Amino acid sequence: MRGGKRSPQRAPIHEIFWSMLGSFLGILSIYVIGHIQGLQLESTLFLVGSFGASAVLLYAIPTSPFAQPRNLVLGHAVSAIAGVSCALLLSDYIAIAAAAAVATAIMLMHLVRSLHPPGGATALIAVIGGSDIHQLGYAYVVTPVVSGAILLLVVAVLVNNMSPHRRYPQYWY
Repeated sequence: MRGGKRSPQRAPIHEIFWSMLGSFLGILSIYVIGHIQGLQLESTLFLVGSFGASAVLLYAIPTSPFAQPRNLVLGHAVSAIAGVSCALLLSDYIAIAAAAAVATAIMLMHLVRSLHPPGGATALIAVIGGSDIHQLGYAYVVTPVVSGAILLLVVAVLVNNMSPHRRYPQYWY
């Protein structure tokens, strides 16, 4: 249980800057679009919590396989489907529904080659997100999940390619 390596060095200041700028603009874009559409963000949870974790991947480590467009969008989509399905099928057993949602999301992401770790949270939110999320049913997959992931992706393409030290994405599909 003893680690044999040292902690990695801090990222260069220019990387920290681009990570901060991208995450700020990505999350802000979801919030702004939610208001333009007339959504009450607090009640619909348009700003899904798992998007914060996606922002870390997209803007802090954009070369990670987990941060690539296919993984981001498809990973969130299949996870949302898994979460909504488990919430509907197992509504009387919240603990089992929550566990099944995350496990099913991981299985589906593996099957479609689109692992995106925040997808586990996306599936879990579909189960434990409360009545506002439950009322969305499968619409949760489209708005907020896929639409939010696409907004994060657009910002990631723009911001990450503004830096002379970054190239994003590494691959699309």
